[in-house]
Amino acid sequence: MEWLISNILNVIFAGAILIVGFLLAAWVKRFITEKALDHEELDLTLFTFIGSMARYAIIAFTIIMVLARFGVQTTSLIAVIGAAGLAIGLALQGTLSNVAAGVMLMLFRPFKMGQYIEAGGHAGTVKEVNLFTTELATLDNVQIIIPNSAIWSGSIINYSHHDTRRVDLVFGVSYGSDLKVAEAALRKLMDDEDRILDTPEPFLMVTALGASSVDFTMRVWCDRTDYAPLKFDLTRGAKEALDSAGIDIPFPTTTVIQSK
Repeated sequence: MEWLISNILNVIFAGAILIVGFLLAAWVKRFITEKALDHEELDLTLFTFIGSMARYAIIAFTIIMVLARFGVQTTSLIAVIGAAGLAIGLALQGTLSNVAAGVMLMLFRPFKMGQYIEAGGHAGTVKEVNLFTTELATLDNVQIIIPNSAIWSGSIINYSHHDTRRVDLVFGVSYGSDLKVAEAALRKLMDDEDRILDTPEPFLMVTALGASSVDFTMRVWCDRTDYAPLKFDLTRGAKEALDSAGIDIPFPTTTVIQSK
């Protein structure tokens, strides 16, 4: 009877330890993450990672406490787990490489949550970075899960890192057009656009004599959030401005000479 009561108490205490441990792990992770949300200067990606690591550490400590409750020698158990971990690590080198890459992404932080990046052959907004994978959302809201090793081993393009971006556009006019009139129409388009920054100074020059057109290159700077709408508006505005000025925009033509 004493043995039965003792084991029942152990089971009850073990269950209580597990419940408290898992609840504490979830609360600690949520607490750490919310601290980053409360302070905009803190990196949400890093604090999400720290919260996950804290959660795993508490869960591991909880399991050890439960085993110790049943008289298991945790010192020997840790040694066995270490040996098993080495064997598993050799068998799961690919998976562990994702973990190592995840740690490097957390330490060096080449991108943050909410930024638009191109990495691992995909582009999208960063939604989550964990130990194994990085989650992106494309512009049409499709979820993409990329292994961290694929991101860390290749180039990372971060479109959201700098506050400003440069819009590059090329407009071709026919060889018979008055270049001064065409330039004046395009320059007025730039002067009337409030989203274009004064510094660096906007650029507009004839840069190429193409196969069927004289090419003007327009380079202007804007706030990062204005990049896409400004590019689209300038493209349409240039067409309308050149049409109003009577400037022809040529399209490729092919002349076929047939001999008799």
